[in-house]
Amino acid sequence: MSAAQEQRPLPLAGVKVLEFCQTIMGPTAGLVMADLGADVIKIEPAPGGDKTRRLSGFAAGFFAGFNRNKRSIALDLKSDAGRAVAHRLAAQADVTLENYAPGTMAKLGCDYETLAALNPRLIYCSLKGFLSGPYENRLALDEVVQFMAGMSYMTGPPGRPLRAGASIIDIMGGSYAVIGILCALKERETTGRGQFVKSALYESTAFLMTQHLAGEIVTGRETPPMPARQGAWSVYETFETRDGRHVFIGLTSDNHWRRFRDRFGLDHLKDDPDFLTNETRVAIRPRLLPMVAEIARQYDHDVLLEILETIEVPFSPVARPSDLFEDPQLNAGGRMLPVVMPNGKTAKLPRLPIEVGGHDFGLRRQPPKVGADTVDILAEAGFSTAEIDALQAAGAIMTGDPAE
Repeated sequence: MSAAQEQRPLPLAGVKVLEFCQTIMGPTAGLVMADLGADVIKIEPAPGGDKTRRLSGFAAGFFAGFNRNKRSIALDLKSDAGRAVAHRLAAQADVTLENYAPGTMAKLGCDYETLAALNPRLIYCSLKGFLSGPYENRLALDEVVQFMAGMSYMTGPPGRPLRAGASIIDIMGGSYAVIGILCALKERETTGRGQFVKSALYESTAFLMTQHLAGEIVTGRETPPMPARQGAWSVYETFETRDGRHVFIGLTSDNHWRRFRDRFGLDHLKDDPDFLTNETRVAIRPRLLPMVAEIARQYDHDVLLEILETIEVPFSPVARPSDLFEDPQLNAGGRMLPVVMPNGKTAKLPRLPIEVGGHDFGLRRQPPKVGADTVDILAEAGFSTAEIDALQAAGAIMTGDPAE
C-alpha cells in the first residue's frame, strides 16, 4: 500500500451517524458505516447503557462484536432535556439508525417526522422485523423470521427445523440497511433532501429463499430440506479420514472429477460411461460415494487436505469458530482486528469482508464504555460547559462508565 493510499480519507469520512440501536441488526449497520469511515455516535440509554452489554451465554459477545469504531453518548430520552439533546444532534447529522420496537421512537420524540422536520437533509433508517404491510407492527427476532420464511425448515433434517448457527439474518438485514442508506446519500447529492429508509429481517430471509422458490417452479416439486436434498453435484459431502476427523469434498465439475480420479488411482473408470459427466455421476452416487469414502479413510486429515489443495478441487476441513482465530487466510494483511472484550481480554475478530482499493477498514476505536464520549460529542455540537454540567446535574446525560 502506498503512502498516498494510507492517507486517503475513508469512503464515508465526513458522514455523521446517530445510532439508536441495540442487539445486532442495527449495530451491524452502524458497524459497517463506522468501519467505512463514518463518525457513528451510539446513543445509549442513561444511566445503564445498551442492555446488550449485559447479555450472557450465546449473546455474550454481541456488544463487543458489533460496536467497534463508534463513540458513545448516554442520554435519558424519556426526559425533555435528553430529547432536546438528541434533537440538537439530529439537526447536525446525516444519518439516523434505529431498531427499536415499532412505535418506540415516536414515544421518545425521535421518530422520522420529528427529526426530518428539524433536518430535511437527514436520512432516517429504521431496521425492523418487517417492511410495510400487514405484518409491519409485529415484533420479530432473527430466529423468528428464520422459521417464518423457511430458513429453519431448509437447514434442519426432515421433521427437525433448525435455526442457522449464527445471527445471519440480523447481520444481513443490517448490511442491506447500509445499501439503502448509500442509495439515499447518493440521491441527496441531487435533491438536497434526505428520506426514510427501511430494512427488515423477514424480507431479508425471504430473499435468501430465492433459489428454493425458483427451484420449485422449475422442477415442479417441493424443495426438501438441505440435508435431504437431491444433490446437483456428484460429490458434495463430508468424509471421515483415517484419524477420525472429517473433510468436506466438492467435485462440482468434470475437471474436478478428472483430477481427483487421476490422483487417487481410479484410472479404470476413465472410459466408463457412468462416470463421464457430472450428470451421469449424480445418477450413480450410491456407487460413487462409497469409493470416495474409502479413499478418504486411507489418509490422515492434514495429509488429505494437502493433496486436495495440490490437485485444485474444492475442499474444507470441518472447522469450529475457534479455528478462525489463527486461520492464515483471515490473518493475512492484518485482517483480524484486536478487539478488547468486556473482561479485558482481546479477541481477534474479522474485518469487513471487502477490499476497496488501498483503503484500510481497520480498528480505529475499541467498543466504547457507556457515555465515554458524551462530553466531546456535546462540545462538538456546540454545547457550552455550563450546559453540559446542567444536563449532567439533571440526569439527562451521563459521562463515563458507571462501573468505573
